[in-house]
Amino acid sequence: MPNTDEARRLLDRLVAFPTVSRDSNIPLIDFVESYLGGQGIASVRVPNEDGTKEALYAHVGPEIDGGVVLSGHTDVVPVDGQDWTSDPFTVTERDGKLFGRGSCDMKGFDALALAAMAKAARLHKEGRLKRPLQIALSYDEEIGCTGAPPMIDHMVSHGLPRATTVIVGEPSMMKAVTGHKGGIGFAVHMRGYEVHSSLIHKGVNAIMWGAKLIDWANRMNAENAAKPPSAMAVPFEPPYTTLHIGTIKGGTAHNITAGDCWFGFDFRVVPGDSIPDWVERFKAEVARLEAEMKAIHPSAAIELRQRFHVPGLVPETEGAAETLVRRLTGDNASHVVSYGTEAGQFQERGYSAVVCGPGDIAQAHQVDEFITLEQFRAGQAFMDDLLTDLCK
Repeated sequence: MPNTDEARRLLDRLVAFPTVSRDSNIPLIDFVESYLGGQGIASVRVPNEDGTKEALYAHVGPEIDGGVVLSGHTDVVPVDGQDWTSDPFTVTERDGKLFGRGSCDMKGFDALALAAMAKAARLHKEGRLKRPLQIALSYDEEIGCTGAPPMIDHMVSHGLPRATTVIVGEPSMMKAVTGHKGGIGFAVHMRGYEVHSSLIHKGVNAIMWGAKLIDWANRMNAENAAKPPSAMAVPFEPPYTTLHIGTIKGGTAHNITAGDCWFGFDFRVVPGDSIPDWVERFKAEVARLEAEMKAIHPSAAIELRQRFHVPGLVPETEGAAETLVRRLTGDNASHVVSYGTEAGQFQERGYSAVVCGPGDIAQAHQVDEFITLEQFRAGQAFMDDLLTDLCK
């Protein structure tokens, strides 16, 4: 049975940092930098624009191309309104499971990756590590994978030896996920014109006009579902591009036409569909509705702000990342997922990427989130096998 003691201690420390995406992750990054430094590994920190969050990457081994990047994110989703059985920011072991916010998504992988970096440093000191191992930890993955792109760009532009493979450790039950949908999201602000609701014909009700844009999403979903799926879309569930609105707010009183309405508008785009094409169609519908609103009152408008853009992960033909992970796990089945990850962002910048990590995505974001001990051990076995491979 693989020894998970070091990774287990690291998991305890990582979960204890309440790195909810709305808050800073810098205390966790301070800890990671200190831990790696204690192993003789120098880290590079990449702050966001206002300095409230940081990504980190590090390299161990010979200064040559051809290594492996272990990619994880440090942020977690909130626990607000969730009735946890135990403290979400303390790892609690019971019934063969490790409970804690982020234990599955994805501090379990992060802990295993940090422990692997420490072991790689020892192997390098002994002269046994033939190819390098790198780690890349981002922020704000949970709100649209916005922290990884500047980190990856920094890795590329600042001379980090180019890895052959990127393994993004999102929970996949240690299966090789070679494709996922892309995504783009907008914050929509409908600006109406307030009048008494008895004079509705003279006002512009931002909520009711927002409903027209939302109904367009319903119609697009119905059209997409009715079409025969493309060959690239067939493996996905569902096998088509989806449009989604998850939150909405607006209005001031039941007898006033709503002056404002806000909602998020997100796309999950299957490989083979074009994100720019969907954005063009969306903006054309926005322009059409806005013109009708302005015809009632010229101050009415629809304002859009792009919140995130996550490229899809496109299955590679004999890709280095897929080949390595399949060899180490023995998994030869085909796996794709409908959620987005940072793998597509690495792939967009020329890396071969695959998603493979311990845990079940069904546990992510849930009350009493957990990773099983069995999966944690499987992750440790994978890291051990990876390091053996890097020594060949």
